[in-house]
Amino acid sequence: MRYRHRGWNGDRADAARDAERALAELERLAGPVPVVLVGHSMGGRAALRAAGHPQVRGVVALAPWCPPGEPVTHLAGRAVFLLHDEADGVTDARATWDLARRATAAGAEAHSLPMPRGGHGMLRGAAVWHRTTAALTAGLLGTGPPPG
Repeated sequence: MRYRHRGWNGDRADAARDAERALAELERLAGPVPVVLVGHSMGGRAALRAAGHPQVRGVVALAPWCPPGEPVTHLAGRAVFLLHDEADGVTDARATWDLARRATAAGAEAHSLPMPRGGHGMLRGAAVWHRTTAALTAGLLGTGPPPG
C-alpha cells in the first residue's frame, strides 16, 4: 500500500487510516481472509493502530514508533510481535517494550523480541530480521510452525 501523506500528521493519523482503508479494500476484493500486518517504524505504528480490524490475526512490528500513551485496548485477542534492536537511535526500544506490557495487560498476546543488531534500518543482520518476520507471519497465518 502507499500512504496518501508523508508522516503521521498528528491526530489525523493518515498512515493508520490508509492501512484501515487497505484492509477494507482487501475484504471487499477477497472476502474475510486472515491478515497479518507487518510494518516498520511509522508503518509499525500504523499496523498496530489498524489491528482492531476483524480480519487481523496479528501484527509484526519492526522497530516500531510507539509513543507514550499509544492506544492498546483494540489489540485484545490479537497476537503482537514487536521486534526492536535496543541500540536503535531513531525509535525507542524501551517505548516498544512498554507498549508490549500495556497490550498484554489489555488482553493481547504481545511478545517483545530484542534483535541482536540492525539499528533502525535493520540493514546489519537483515537476513535475521527477514527470516524472523517471515516465520512469525507464516505461523500467525497457520502456514508454518506456531509463533512464540
